[in-house]
Amino acid sequence: MTQFRLLGPVEAWRDEGQLTIAGRKPRALLAALLLERGQVVSAETLIDRVWGDSPPDSARTLVQTYVWALRRALGDVIESRPAGYRIRVAPAGTDRDRFAELAAQGSEAAADGRHVEAAALFTQGLGLWRGPALGGIGGALGVAAAGLDEERLAVMEQRAQAQLDAGTPVDLAELQALVAAHPTRERARGHLMLALHRAGRHAEALEVFAQGRQALADELGVEPGPELQALHVSILRASGDATCHTSALTAECGGEAGSEHGDSVPEAVPVPALLPPATADFTARARPLAELVRHLVGAGGDTSSTRTALPVCVVSGTGGVGKSALAVEAAHRTAGAYPDGHLYADLSGATAPATPEEVLARFLRALGRPVPDGLHERVDLYRTTLAGRRMLLVLDDAGSEAQVRPLLPGAASCAVLVTSRSRLPALTGAHRIELDVLGPAEAVALLAGVAGAERVAAEPAAAQRIARLCGHLPLALRTAGARLATRRHWTLRTMVERLSDEHRRLDELAVGDIAVRASVALSYEALDDQARRAFRLLGALGVPDFAPWLVTALLDTDPRTADDTVERLTDAHLLSVASGGHGAGLRYRLHDLHRVYAAERAAAEDAPQLLRDAATRALGSWLWLIRRHAAVAPSGELEMCAHYTTARAGAPVAEDAAAWYESEAAALVAAVERAAALDLALPAREVALALGSSSFGVANRFEEWWRTHAAAIAATRRAGDRSGEAMLLAGLGQLRYSQDRYGEALTYFEQARALVEKTDDPRGLAVVLAGTGSVHREQGRFAAARAALSRAAEGFRVSGDDAGLGYASRLAASVDLEQGRHEQALTTLEEAHSAYRRLGSRRGVALTLRTTGLVHRALGDHPAAERLFEQALGMLQDLGDELMIAYTRQALSKTRIRLGTATLPPLLDALAVCRAHHDTLGEGMVLRTLGEFHLAAGRPERAAGPLVHALRVWEPLGVPLFRARAMRDLAEVREAEEAYAEAAELRADALAVFTELEAREQAESLVW
Repeated sequence: MTQFRLLGPVEAWRDEGQLTIAGRKPRALLAALLLERGQVVSAETLIDRVWGDSPPDSARTLVQTYVWALRRALGDVIESRPAGYRIRVAPAGTDRDRFAELAAQGSEAAADGRHVEAAALFTQGLGLWRGPALGGIGGALGVAAAGLDEERLAVMEQRAQAQLDAGTPVDLAELQALVAAHPTRERARGHLMLALHRAGRHAEALEVFAQGRQALADELGVEPGPELQALHVSILRASGDATCHTSALTAECGGEAGSEHGDSVPEAVPVPALLPPATADFTARARPLAELVRHLVGAGGDTSSTRTALPVCVVSGTGGVGKSALAVEAAHRTAGAYPDGHLYADLSGATAPATPEEVLARFLRALGRPVPDGLHERVDLYRTTLAGRRMLLVLDDAGSEAQVRPLLPGAASCAVLVTSRSRLPALTGAHRIELDVLGPAEAVALLAGVAGAERVAAEPAAAQRIARLCGHLPLALRTAGARLATRRHWTLRTMVERLSDEHRRLDELAVGDIAVRASVALSYEALDDQARRAFRLLGALGVPDFAPWLVTALLDTDPRTADDTVERLTDAHLLSVASGGHGAGLRYRLHDLHRVYAAERAAAEDAPQLLRDAATRALGSWLWLIRRHAAVAPSGELEMCAHYTTARAGAPVAEDAAAWYESEAAALVAAVERAAALDLALPAREVALALGSSSFGVANRFEEWWRTHAAAIAATRRAGDRSGEAMLLAGLGQLRYSQDRYGEALTYFEQARALVEKTDDPRGLAVVLAGTGSVHREQGRFAAARAALSRAAEGFRVSGDDAGLGYASRLAASVDLEQGRHEQALTTLEEAHSAYRRLGSRRGVALTLRTTGLVHRALGDHPAAERLFEQALGMLQDLGDELMIAYTRQALSKTRIRLGTATLPPLLDALAVCRAHHDTLGEGMVLRTLGEFHLAAGRPERAAGPLVHALRVWEPLGVPLFRARAMRDLAEVREAEEAYAEAAELRADALAVFTELEAREQAESLVW
């Protein structure tokens, strides 16, 4: 009997010894088959597992060659099947099987209180490991290998727990190595602390906690969990040092437990409830539903620490077979087993697959967490947030394993339900349910649920005939039933006659993609001309969801007609009501299959110019709404476009602009990208620029900002529109400026300037100069900044652009402030204030008041500064501008530090907001102010953490003046610590920057 080894390098053994498997790729293929033992693995999956994203052209042939070589080495254990290959493995035929069995026995023994036996079983299982799983293999198999390694770490933790429970010696060296390699694993750290404490090494135990706390703060930005903190307290009390305990602010913020400013409270994580509504007429599927419920309830109810594998259920089957309806029904029925929340995402795998980055961004927002830039950072934060929580995730319509893997929690306390047209065989360890078409009785029951039970009971033979003509496919049955339900004068026999006409059905109804197309075609053909046209145009535009007014624009009709058309599409099940309208009104969506079919019909039936005209009207309506919202509450930001020519009036204006933008963001991005693909350069450009100057810019919607500008700039270049390209480049510069990526921002502004100087566009040049000056200001290049901003202000004066004039003047005044020209700053701010008042921009006025407050604070007039900051704060709170509220709270807190009235909570709130908005510059400003707060309170030891952290977050930004000021503050801390040499060096470095930049602080050399 052949034995296979996966817990280390991939090997095969028989009684006579190890079998030779030559080559890394054949071993990878063998591992891929062993991980799916008993399952048929397709050649495509094997190619993906062996070569990843870069397979050679001969990959399929090489797979056949490797299988042949493995058969020579192993014997006839690999079977060829029509769909791929399958490996035959005896029970317990791999070391992974034996490891899992021993781990399970150990867990059972531990649960029964047999801790010595449990530790021995865990030790026996761990002895099977010979190194990293699969020999440290990378690529696509690296994910599976990482999962196996995680199982090993979990068993190592279980063994330590069993040894501690039994009172037997613990291998401290192994635990120390485990904690050192995985510093954020709190369970292992707790075991090490307890083992050290029992060994009488109390100080070391406490140091292990301190190191862990620092690691969690540095890597994840969180405090230790309650269990680890409770253990810490117990050790402190046992060692007679309980007075040292603190569970207040992190070292980064310099908090102080029991201080007058209040103890910290563990961060509250929202309980998301993202499940869409269950299907009202859900019927049939009793067996798979019961199976899903059993697995999900069992997973949700198992709160023991012995479960280490994440429960994953995969529901697969052809399109239209009812996967989504089953998954949502099962999720609702088991929701109570997951009290910490329910996440849902439509991955759109069959059409335009949602990227893991997009889905993670939505999930993190629902969990109340910030959204980092990179995929890996999002995955890390997402998994950290879910750790220890009992949550259910539904990932609907997955296109591939690669789309799903980053969305899987690391916590075994969660459960995941995935639907897909593919079986997703590389999701190892998943519980799988394959949905086939309905049985005859189930199909009739579904038809009765949609069309009406009484009508089906009155014509049972006709109902059975309809079920057969629909191929027992749920989507087709729902379509036919909906038509019956909306046409009460039809008999079921009438429907039979219509379905029997192959020309009316267009395609035979059968299992497979063609069946799905045929069922959608049936609904489509049953519509009137106007509903069909609306359906086609919605598909051609490609929006994920929409408000009814969009159909008004696409059809160029009145709202009542558009609403009636939408309702007819909804009755035909070609539209559904979308959940999550965010308070901005009713929204509808096309299922992805319907959207694909609609786009196909549009390409076949509609002239290209008709599609372009419809898209132009749609973007024009969006643009009109964006401009209306901007007119009601001008942001005071730079307007990249002087005149908008494609706006189309008529769409209803929402009362809550922020909610409207939140609802429309995804549709706007899709529409701009589609318009750009149709070479509608002007509409795409104007909508992209309007969004950058309003919601996407103010709310830091960086991804949407980038996507719309990238699409529009490609179309503008194809059109040869240099002026438009220049403004879009300036928009990208403003995006990078908002992201604190100043080097990239300057590059875009320089590219924009090179283009705009070739055109007769003085206002456009002023926009570019204002953006360039803003970047120079942050970089401390004050002379260049003042020159650019002065030229920009003059250009805006000439063109009568109050938004631009207010923006350029306010920033120019801030440059004057930095260089100590206080009176000139106040004069320039008066011009900014007047410009914003003429514009009607309360936000611009508030920001100008804030800058004016900064000048008064620099002059030492703290009461006046406090009044200005309070006035600005009130206006910004009325506007709901979270980020600028945070900036103003920071400025106000700094003034109150001078007045001796500052408190900690406003600064902590400001810090959280800056991090949520990915505003690194603002984060550093608040951290520095936290350091000043503690210095002023006579707590230099608390000031060091936030000041050092401020220097660290500012380092990659290229902002020397901000860093110099923090270095000056840190010098005061080091002096209090009697580190006089370091203090002197910090002061000297800060002074050198102040002198080089001609900053107002250079005068401090007189007292140094």
